[in-house]
Amino acid sequence: MTKTPKRRLATNLIHAGRIRTNLDENAEALFLTSGFVYENAELAEAVFANQVPHFQYSRFANPTVSMLEGRLAEIEGAEACRCTATGMAAVHSAMLCHLKAGDRVVAARALFGSCHWIVSTLLPQYGIEAVFVDGTDLNAWAAALSTKTAMVLLETPSNPMLEIVDLHAVCEMAHQAGALVVVDNVFATPLLQRPMEFGADIVVYSATKHMDGQGRVLGGAVLGRKQWIDEVYQPFFRNTGPAMSPFNAWVILKGLETMGLRVAAQSANAAKVADFLAEEKKISRSLYPFRPDHPAQNLAMAQMSAGGTIVAFEVKGGKDAAFRMMNEFQIISISNNLGDTKSLATHPATTTHMRIGPEERAKLGISDGIVRLSVGLEDVDDLLDDLGIALAAV
Repeated sequence: MTKTPKRRLATNLIHAGRIRTNLDENAEALFLTSGFVYENAELAEAVFANQVPHFQYSRFANPTVSMLEGRLAEIEGAEACRCTATGMAAVHSAMLCHLKAGDRVVAARALFGSCHWIVSTLLPQYGIEAVFVDGTDLNAWAAALSTKTAMVLLETPSNPMLEIVDLHAVCEMAHQAGALVVVDNVFATPLLQRPMEFGADIVVYSATKHMDGQGRVLGGAVLGRKQWIDEVYQPFFRNTGPAMSPFNAWVILKGLETMGLRVAAQSANAAKVADFLAEEKKISRSLYPFRPDHPAQNLAMAQMSAGGTIVAFEVKGGKDAAFRMMNEFQIISISNNLGDTKSLATHPATTTHMRIGPEERAKLGISDGIVRLSVGLEDVDDLLDDLGIALAAV
């Protein structure tokens, strides 16, 4: 018998995880149902006793959501996946299902604002020790992980300053400390970086971003080893209910079909935008992982296959100048979302990272002049014109 060759990424983005019904539909079926029925009471008993596989309730599992989970697991190279209502539900549930009072968490300081709040504010309320480190400093990681630790949380590239964390080195130190490593891989996407290949245990996503990629629905994903998903994550997920809507799962499945094309084109646009901004006199710095002036370009290129869709830059003149520029945009929109086909700009100090406070922002290098730009699919020359005209008003 001829062995079926392993399918490649572009094919898996379209076909992986499909559950086709006896109606032989081409598009994935949308199962808008809260519950499922059983032929008899004995079957219901057997299903709830985990003796017979059968969908029970869409808070536990749903066929449309299961298709998305299967597809994401294949794309990521993970054994299992569970999809959640939002990206923050993914981060929160991946951490709280595993942690208990008395545990210790070490996190990179450069986190999305809500992730930072979970570590700095929520976890200590449950008696969990939280320690922040400079994610780019391996000595800081080594010192923090010299003590027994339950979990490590990091994102690379980070939001919004695009810091790069050495995944292989941090995962090795974390495992020696007894920790599971959770990586928020939203900026890189599973197309440009696979953290599990460098030792990560759990990868989390906001599927709202590049996976939907068209600003339509919310969603999240938690990926890891099947045993951990089944024995640790699933009981928490089943009983606390951060389930994804089947409709949202269906929309994200459709988004995945074009994700490879979109991310490649957006990354190419972002690289050109970063180069353009680096030459602008009213910009003090342009940050992009694959630019030669990025402090961790070599590491970024070792971990990622492209620089991604996000550019961060600093406008001279602080908040007033940044606001003046943003208010002049005609094509780029002001929004705190990212990974969209439309180019979106946000001012982190007054939006996504407002609540971590000025002292913490200073540690992260988030000045009042920093703007995060999620580069879309518009003609890149139109984006450069839009930026140039807006900067002329500063």
